[in-house]
Amino acid sequence: MSELSVNHLLGIKYLTKEDIKLIFETADHFKEVINRPIKKVPSLRDITIANLFFENSTRTKLSFELAEKRLSADVINFSASQSSVTKGETLIDTVNNILSMKVDMVVMRHPNPGSSVFLSQHVNASIINAGDGAHEHPTQALLDSYSIRERLGEVKGKKVVIVGDILHSRVALSNIFALQHQGAEVMVCGPKTLLPKYIDKLGVKVETNLLKALNWCDVANMLRVQNERMEVNYFPSTREYTQQYGVTMDVLNSLNKEITIMHPGPINRGVEITSEVADSNQAIILNQVENGVAVRMAIIYLLASKIKQ
Repeated sequence: MSELSVNHLLGIKYLTKEDIKLIFETADHFKEVINRPIKKVPSLRDITIANLFFENSTRTKLSFELAEKRLSADVINFSASQSSVTKGETLIDTVNNILSMKVDMVVMRHPNPGSSVFLSQHVNASIINAGDGAHEHPTQALLDSYSIRERLGEVKGKKVVIVGDILHSRVALSNIFALQHQGAEVMVCGPKTLLPKYIDKLGVKVETNLLKALNWCDVANMLRVQNERMEVNYFPSTREYTQQYGVTMDVLNSLNKEITIMHPGPINRGVEITSEVADSNQAIILNQVENGVAVRMAIIYLLASKIKQ
C-alpha cells in the first residue's frame, strides 16, 4: 500500500497531488463500507483518538466521531469553552494531560490560526486540523473535491466558484489550495468588503457580479456569511446581501447551463441559497455530508497506518 507523505493533516498546502489521490481512492473503499448493513471495520482497534474542540462544531465533530467509530477506534471527546484556553501553554497542558492517557491521534478545532501546526511540533501524536480560526479546514476541502469528482467524474479542468464570505472562511482557503492542486480553475465571488486584499496573489479569478460568476462556472460552492467572526458590518443588510449574492431557482434557471451547487453547512436558508435550491437536484449538499464520513475515515486510516509502523 502506498502511503501519505505527511504524518499529520495540518493543511492542504502540505499535501501532494499523490496524497489527495490516495485519500480519494481510500475513501472510495470506505464509501462502500458505510453503505453496507454492517458499517464497521476493525482497522483501528488498537488506536485511541482524542477529539479536541475548542470551538463549537456540530457537523464536523459528528462526522469525525462517526468516522472513528466506523473504524473501531477508541474515542475520547473533549470540549473546552474558548475562555479556558487562551494561551498556547494551556493548550499544550491540556493536550499533554490527554496524551498521558496514551492517545495516538488528536483531531483539533481551535480559534487560533496555526494552532494545529504548533501542536504537532510539541506533542508526540498524529494531529488532524479540524479547522484553525479563519485559516484552514483541510478535511472540508477534501470532501468538497471528492464530491465534485463523484458528481462530475474529475476535478481537473473544472471551473469552480466560491461565493460569499471569503474573508472569514477557512473553507475557502483550503478549497482554493485543494482545487488548484488537482488542476481546477478557481474563482471567488462576493462583495469587495468580504474578499481578502491579497486574494489575487493566490492565482484565482475575482468577480463581484454573481450572475457573471455563475455563468462562468461548473460548480458553485456557496459559503455562509460568518457573522460570528465579524466585529463590524461588511455590508448594509442581510436583505441587500441576499439580493446581490443569494442563489434562487430563478437565478439558476436564468443561466445558460446547469451548474452544481455545494455548501459546507450550516446553511442560512433564504440568505445565501433558498430552501428550493438547497433541496434541488442541482445541489449535492447531502452527498457532501455522506462523503465527509468516508473521506475522514480515509484520512484517519492512512495516518494511523503510519503510527503503527
